[in-house]
Amino acid sequence: MKQVYLFLIATFVVIAGYSQHRTLVPEKLRKEAYPYNPAQLEVMHSGQFSAPWLKQSNTFVEEEVIGQTRYDNQSNASIPKKVVYFDDGTIGATWTRSMEEGSFFADRGTGYNYFNGEEWGEWPQSRVEDIKVHRPTYAPFGENGELIVSHAGESGLYLASRENKGMGSWDFDNYPGPPGHEYILWNRVVTSGIDHTNIHLLAMTLPTSHGGTTYAGLDGALLYSLSTDGGNNWEWENDILDDMSADEFVGFAGDTYAFAEPRGETVAFVFGDPWTGLFLMKSTDGGETFDQTVIWEHPYPMWQLGTPADTFYCADGSHSAIIDVDGMVHVAFGINRVSADANATYWYPWEDGIAYWTEDMPAFSDNLNALNPNGHPDSELEENYNLIGWSQDIDNNGQLEFMDDLGLYFIGLSSMPQLVYREDGILVLVFSSVTENYSNGQQNYRHLWARPAMNNGAYWGQFEHLTSDLVHIFDECVYPACASSMDNNVVYLNYQYDTEPGTAVWGAQHNYVDNSIGFISFPMVYDNIKENSTEKGFDVSQNYPNPADEETTVRILLSERSTYRLGISTVSGRQVYTSGNISGNKGTHLMKLSTAGLSEGIYMYSVTVNGNSTTKKMVVRRR
Repeated sequence: MKQVYLFLIATFVVIAGYSQHRTLVPEKLRKEAYPYNPAQLEVMHSGQFSAPWLKQSNTFVEEEVIGQTRYDNQSNASIPKKVVYFDDGTIGATWTRSMEEGSFFADRGTGYNYFNGEEWGEWPQSRVEDIKVHRPTYAPFGENGELIVSHAGESGLYLASRENKGMGSWDFDNYPGPPGHEYILWNRVVTSGIDHTNIHLLAMTLPTSHGGTTYAGLDGALLYSLSTDGGNNWEWENDILDDMSADEFVGFAGDTYAFAEPRGETVAFVFGDPWTGLFLMKSTDGGETFDQTVIWEHPYPMWQLGTPADTFYCADGSHSAIIDVDGMVHVAFGINRVSADANATYWYPWEDGIAYWTEDMPAFSDNLNALNPNGHPDSELEENYNLIGWSQDIDNNGQLEFMDDLGLYFIGLSSMPQLVYREDGILVLVFSSVTENYSNGQQNYRHLWARPAMNNGAYWGQFEHLTSDLVHIFDECVYPACASSMDNNVVYLNYQYDTEPGTAVWGAQHNYVDNSIGFISFPMVYDNIKENSTEKGFDVSQNYPNPADEETTVRILLSERSTYRLGISTVSGRQVYTSGNISGNKGTHLMKLSTAGLSEGIYMYSVTVNGNSTTKKMVVRRR
C-alpha cells in the first residue's frame, strides 16, 4: 500500500482535555427502536431545571448571532454547504429562514448575512428570493460573486446570483427537472474553476413517498448537472450518472448526499443512507466523467420497503467529504442501526459513533456488524483510526448518563459531521452530539464538538466542546455548517440553536419557538509537533474483525521507511505463518491475512520492524 499517513503526534493547545477513549451508551438505551420517518418536504403541524456539571472549554471560541428562524429543520440528513470564507477575509452565511408558521411558512426562503471583514450585517428581515423556496445551498460564483440554489416546488430549482458578494440586487433563474419530472428538490451545489463559473448541481426527483412517480426506474433519482459557463448553458442536464441507475439502486433518499469542495479538476460527492449503502463518486476531469467507489457495502442490496431485514449497523445518511492536496477524498459519516419487517422500518437512536474513511482504506463490508461501534468481534471499526467521533463522558465517571427520552432527527446519537481541511494536512471534525449533563429534565441537549487531526487524518487529537459556554446550558445546538477551508488555524461555521431538543417541523416534537443562527469561529492552535516518541518507531493495531473467520486485517504504522514482517503462532509457540520481509515507506500499511486454513482457536500475531517486535492475540472462529 502506498504511503498515505505520516505517524505524528501533536500537542493541541486548544484542547479542553476530553478523553480519546470511548464510554459506551448504556445497553438498555441502545436496544430501543423507533419507527423510521422519511425525509421531510413540508411542515407537519402548526421548564428548564437541569443544572449540568460544566467543564469550560479552553478554546477561544468567538460567537455572534447573525439571524433567526422559526422553521427549524435545516436538513434531513447531510448538512448543505451554507458558509463561504472568501480569500479577502469576508464571509457569507446562509440558512433556511421563516418566521410565519401560522401561514405554513409562506415567507420561507434563504436567510443571508455577510461579514465585510469587520462586522456582520443586520439580521435579515426577509428571504433573499422573491418566491417561497426551501433548502438553500451556497457557493462562490464568478470573480467576486455568490450563488444560492434552493428548491421551489413544482417548478424545480431556483437560482439566486449576483456579481458582487454582500451587495447589490439578486438575479433569479429557474432550473426545472427533466420533462414530466420538473419537481426536483433537496439540492446541493458547488462551483469550480478559476472564477467559479463551473456549476455542479445535485437534486432528486420527487419520490413516490411524497407524491411523485418513478423516473428511469428509480423511486427518487439522483440527478447531476454541469455548466461550465456560469449557467448560461448546461453540458450535463439532470443526468443519471453511470453506476447510479435502476440497474444498481431502487432509489435514493433526500439530503443523503454531500459534495466535497472541488480541488482543481477533481470533483467528488458522497451518497448513501441506511437502506442503500455508502458510495463515493469522483471525477478527475472537472465533472465530465465519474468513477464510483464503495465505502460501505450494504448487506441487503436493492432492498425495498416491505422486505424484512435483520438488525444491522449502517451509515445514517449524514456525511461530509473533503479533497486533500494530493486529490484523495476523506469522508466522515454518522453511524446508526436499523431493521425492517413486512410493514415498517425501524431505527435505534441511541447508537453512537462517527466513522472515517479515505480512498486508501478498504471498504466496510456487508457484515451486519461491520459498522458496530460497540466493540463487537465482527466490527471493522477501530477507535482513533476509522472511528473518530462519539458522545463524551462529561463528568469522567466512566458511564454515559442520559435522560430516557431524546429529540429525534432520525440519525445517530453523534452525527451531522463536517470535515474542514487545511493545505498542510490539518483536518478538523465538527459534529453535533447528544451530551450528558445538559438537559431540560426530560431530554438531553445536542451540543457541538470538534476534534483535530494531523497529517491527513493519521493522528486524531482530543475532543473540544464548542458550545460549553454558560449561555448554551439549555440549548439544542444542531446543523453545523462549516466553511470548507480554514483561515490559517481558524474554523468558521454557522449553526442553529433553541431551547427545545428535537424539531417542531419534523414529527411535532415541540411547539414552534424562535431559533437563533449562531456563527462561531475558533482556532485549532497546535505546537510541538513531533514524531511518536515510542522507541520502536511503529504501531500495530488489533486485527479486525476479531474473531476472524475467512480473513482479517492488521494495520501497521511506520514512523520511517522500514523493513517489517508478520508472523502468526499458536499459543504454544508453533509458527503457522510468516510473511517474509517487506519494505515499506513511512505511513500506514494494511495487511490482509487469510485465516481460512487455520483451525478455530487462539493465535498470537507478531509484527517485527527493524528488530523490534509487538505481539497481539487474535481469535479464529467459524460462523
